[in-house]
Amino acid sequence: MTATAHALQLAKAAANAAEEKIAERVTAIDVSDQMPLTDIFVIASAASERQIGSIVDEVEDRLRELGSKPIRREGEREGRWVLIDFGDIIVHIQHDDEREYYALERLWKDCPEIDLTAVEAPARPGSAGSADAGADGGADGGVDGGGGGDADAVS
Repeated sequence: MTATAHALQLAKAAANAAEEKIAERVTAIDVSDQMPLTDIFVIASAASERQIGSIVDEVEDRLRELGSKPIRREGEREGRWVLIDFGDIIVHIQHDDEREYYALERLWKDCPEIDLTAVEAPARPGSAGSADAGADGGADGGVDGGGGGDADAVS
Protein backbone atom coordinates (compact mmCIF):
# COMPACT_ATOMS: atom_id res chain seq x y z
CA MET A 1 0.00 0.00 0.00
CA THR A 2 1.20 3.52 -0.72
CA ALA A 3 -0.02 6.96 0.23
CA THR A 4 -3.08 8.14 -1.67
CA ALA A 5 -2.98 10.99 -4.16
CA HIS A 6 -5.16 13.02 -1.79
CA ALA A 7 -2.73 12.48 1.09
CA LEU A 8 0.18 13.49 -1.14
CA GLN A 9 -1.57 16.74 -2.09
CA LEU A 10 -2.35 17.52 1.56
CA ALA A 11 1.27 16.82 2.49
CA LYS A 12 2.46 19.12 -0.30
CA ALA A 13 0.12 21.89 0.87
CA ALA A 14 1.20 21.45 4.51
CA ALA A 15 4.87 21.52 3.53
CA ASN A 16 4.39 24.66 1.43
CA ALA A 17 2.53 26.38 4.27
CA ALA A 18 5.28 25.48 6.74
CA GLU A 19 8.00 26.70 4.39
CA GLU A 20 6.19 30.02 3.93
CA LYS A 21 6.58 30.54 7.69
CA ILE A 22 10.30 29.71 7.42
CA ALA A 23 10.08 26.19 8.85
CA GLU A 24 13.33 24.27 8.71
CA ARG A 25 14.01 20.75 7.37
CA VAL A 26 10.49 20.08 6.10
CA THR A 27 10.20 16.40 5.27
CA ALA A 28 7.52 13.79 4.53
CA ILE A 29 7.45 10.04 5.11
CA ASP A 30 5.03 7.49 3.65
CA VAL A 31 3.94 5.48 6.71
CA SER A 32 0.92 3.85 5.04
CA ASP A 33 2.46 0.35 5.11
CA GLN A 34 3.35 0.59 8.81
CA MET A 35 0.46 2.58 10.25
CA PRO A 36 -3.16 1.91 9.31
CA LEU A 37 -4.36 5.23 10.79
CA THR A 38 -2.65 7.61 8.38
CA ASP A 39 -0.69 7.72 5.13
CA ILE A 40 1.94 10.42 5.59
CA PHE A 41 3.87 12.14 8.35
CA VAL A 42 5.05 15.66 7.60
CA ILE A 43 7.80 16.94 9.91
CA ALA A 44 9.05 20.50 10.20
CA SER A 45 11.03 22.34 12.82
CA ALA A 46 11.51 25.85 14.09
CA ALA A 47 13.80 27.68 16.51
CA SER A 48 11.13 29.16 18.82
CA GLU A 49 7.72 28.43 20.29
CA ARG A 50 6.32 31.57 18.63
CA GLN A 51 7.45 30.39 15.21
CA ILE A 52 6.02 26.93 15.86
CA GLY A 53 2.65 28.55 16.60
CA SER A 54 2.84 30.57 13.40
CA ILE A 55 3.63 27.47 11.35
CA VAL A 56 0.78 25.52 12.97
CA ASP A 57 -1.68 28.31 12.19
CA GLU A 58 -0.58 28.53 8.56
CA VAL A 59 -0.73 24.75 8.04
CA GLU A 60 -4.23 24.57 9.54
CA ASP A 61 -5.44 27.55 7.49
CA ARG A 62 -4.03 26.15 4.23
CA LEU A 63 -5.50 22.68 4.73
CA ARG A 64 -8.85 24.12 5.81
CA GLU A 65 -8.94 26.01 2.49
CA LEU A 66 -8.67 22.60 0.85
CA GLY A 67 -11.56 21.23 2.91
CA SER A 68 -9.47 19.26 5.41
CA LYS A 69 -10.17 20.06 9.05
CA PRO A 70 -7.89 18.84 11.84
CA ILE A 71 -9.26 15.90 13.80
CA ARG A 72 -7.10 16.65 16.81
CA ARG A 73 -4.14 18.69 17.93
CA GLU A 74 -1.64 17.84 20.68
CA GLY A 75 1.13 19.76 22.39
CA GLU A 76 -0.11 23.27 21.71
CA ARG A 77 0.15 24.44 25.33
CA GLU A 78 3.85 23.66 25.56
CA GLY A 79 4.48 24.91 22.02
CA ARG A 80 7.61 22.78 21.56
CA TRP A 81 6.08 19.90 19.59
CA VAL A 82 2.67 20.29 18.06
CA LEU A 83 1.05 17.33 16.33
CA ILE A 84 -1.89 18.04 14.00
CA ASP A 85 -3.90 15.02 12.83
CA PHE A 86 -5.75 15.56 9.56
CA GLY A 87 -6.61 11.88 9.10
CA ASP A 88 -4.78 11.24 5.83
CA ILE A 89 -1.68 13.03 7.12
CA ILE A 90 -0.22 13.90 10.50
CA VAL A 91 1.89 17.05 10.73
CA HIS A 92 4.59 17.40 13.39
CA ILE A 93 5.97 20.86 14.06
CA GLN A 94 8.87 20.53 16.48
CA HIS A 95 11.29 22.83 18.24
CA ASP A 96 14.82 22.21 16.92
CA ASP A 97 15.85 20.61 20.25
CA GLU A 98 12.91 18.17 20.26
CA ARG A 99 13.54 17.26 16.66
CA GLU A 100 17.14 16.35 17.42
CA TYR A 101 16.25 14.46 20.60
CA TYR A 102 13.32 12.39 19.29
CA ALA A 103 14.76 11.91 15.77
CA LEU A 104 11.47 10.87 14.15
CA GLU A 105 13.10 10.30 10.79
CA ARG A 106 15.37 7.71 12.41
CA LEU A 107 12.43 6.01 14.15
CA TRP A 108 10.59 5.70 10.83
CA LYS A 109 13.67 4.94 8.71
CA ASP A 110 12.02 1.78 7.30
CA CYS A 111 9.36 3.92 5.63
CA PRO A 112 10.08 5.62 2.30
CA GLU A 113 10.80 9.32 2.21
CA ILE A 114 8.56 11.30 -0.13
CA ASP A 115 9.97 13.75 -2.63
CA LEU A 116 7.31 16.45 -2.38
CA THR A 117 8.95 18.45 -5.16
CA ALA A 118 7.55 15.80 -7.52
CA VAL A 119 4.00 16.26 -6.18
CA GLU A 120 1.75 18.78 -7.87
CA ALA A 121 0.33 21.27 -5.39
CA PRO A 122 -3.44 21.36 -5.10
CA ALA A 123 -5.15 24.47 -6.44
CA ARG A 124 -6.17 26.89 -3.71
CA PRO A 125 -9.84 27.81 -3.79
CA GLY A 126 -10.40 31.19 -5.33
CA SER A 127 -7.00 31.35 -7.00
CA ALA A 128 -5.94 30.76 -10.57
CA GLY A 129 -2.63 29.17 -9.47
CA SER A 130 -1.67 26.28 -7.27
CA ALA A 131 -1.05 26.09 -3.52
CA ASP A 132 2.60 26.88 -3.98
CA ALA A 133 2.24 29.88 -6.26
CA GLY A 134 5.26 32.01 -5.55
CA ALA A 135 6.83 29.39 -3.28
CA ASP A 136 9.22 26.75 -4.45
CA GLY A 137 8.29 23.45 -2.82
CA GLY A 138 11.58 22.16 -1.45
CA ALA A 139 10.10 19.61 0.94
CA ASP A 140 11.40 16.10 0.77
CA GLY A 141 10.14 13.79 3.49
CA GLY A 142 9.62 12.65 7.29
CA VAL A 143 7.17 12.06 10.27
CA ASP A 144 6.04 10.00 13.30
CA GLY A 145 2.89 8.97 15.15
CA GLY A 146 3.97 10.03 18.63
CA GLY A 147 3.02 13.35 20.13
CA GLY A 148 4.21 15.31 23.07
CA GLY A 149 1.56 17.12 25.01
CA ASP A 150 -2.04 17.41 25.92
CA ALA A 151 -4.72 16.57 23.41
CA ASP A 152 -6.94 19.48 22.44
CA ALA A 153 -10.16 18.71 20.61
CA VAL A 154 -10.45 20.57 17.35
CA SER A 155 -13.69 21.21 15.54
